Amino acid sequence: MFKSSARGAAVVALALAALTVSCSTTPKADTQASASGLPGSAPSSSAEPTISAEKVRDAFAGLQATLNDSCTPGNCAYFLGRVYDELQRMDRAMKADPKGPGHFSEPIDLIKKLDAEVDGGQSSAPLENHQTLLISTRDKINIWMQGHPDDYR
Repeated sequence: MFKSSARGAAVVALALAALTVSCSTTPKADTQASASGLPGSAPSSSAEPTISAEKVRDAFAGLQATLNDSCTPGNCAYFLGRVYDELQRMDRAMKADPKGPGHFSEPIDLIKKLDAEVDGGQSSAPLENHQTLLISTRDKINIWMQGHPDDYR
């Protein structure tokens, strides 16, 4: 009886060890830096497009997360601030993408027009005064991105 319990414990220990190895929490960039032999070194240039493309994808996911929300009493300022912040995040990601800002010219122009109206978010008027423009800019960029799935998948 002891042999079967010991064998079972060994199987469980082996399975846990295998899961621990396969579920590493080391980010890809850190793994690449370690592979280069220099702690904290930058990933190789061949990894750059993937990292930048993920930024656009991640920024778009954040923007899409606002699609099911709306301005409700007590939540409107937060919601519109979040939409504005996600649009700014999209703008930065698209400008930093290896495809270049020319590839994203339409959504970048939409955000530029929004910023001119909102005065870069520093306007004394609250974002509620720009609600229609914020939401329409978000929706137009969402439609544009849906037409360019290679930029977010």
